[in-house]
Amino acid sequence: MKKISSYEIALSALACAIATVFLTVGVYSEVLLFTGYLFSCIALMLPLAKKSYAGYALAYVATCILAFIFNASRFWDLLPFIMFFGLHPLVNELQLKIKINRWLACVIKALWFDLTMYIIWRFVFAMTTTIPFVDQYILPILLVLGSAFFIGYDYLMYKWRAAVNMLVARISKK
Repeated sequence: MKKISSYEIALSALACAIATVFLTVGVYSEVLLFTGYLFSCIALMLPLAKKSYAGYALAYVATCILAFIFNASRFWDLLPFIMFFGLHPLVNELQLKIKINRWLACVIKALWFDLTMYIIWRFVFAMTTTIPFVDQYILPILLVLGSAFFIGYDYLMYKWRAAVNMLVARISKK
């Protein structure tokens, strides 16, 4: 196992701190919830830029624990991050490392996203939805609209990954 350098530990701690702040602000504001997920994911890419999978895992777990401590009453707002958004950067990195076919990986990740959204809908929104059409056709709606959203999101995250890798490479050269 690769020994983690102090630089990687600092990147992981920074990633955890930034992700926790963005996630907490997103949960408290409600309007910025998805933005909190997005920026938290980008922050968690910092240790991955140095291929520090252990640093990423520790930053992810610590972010989830701290965000829960700060937002315990809003657990359902944290669940999409815990189930999908927080793990997505790691899955993308592993996909590139293992060299899995990108189309196959996209289908699998889209189904993972759709399943996560279905679970969130089932536990959070199903009891309060007053639109019978949505209740009846939630699976096809998620498979079409959720997958379409995910494809754009996944593309955006790959672009952010490249930007974060370039930023970390610049910082580590100095």
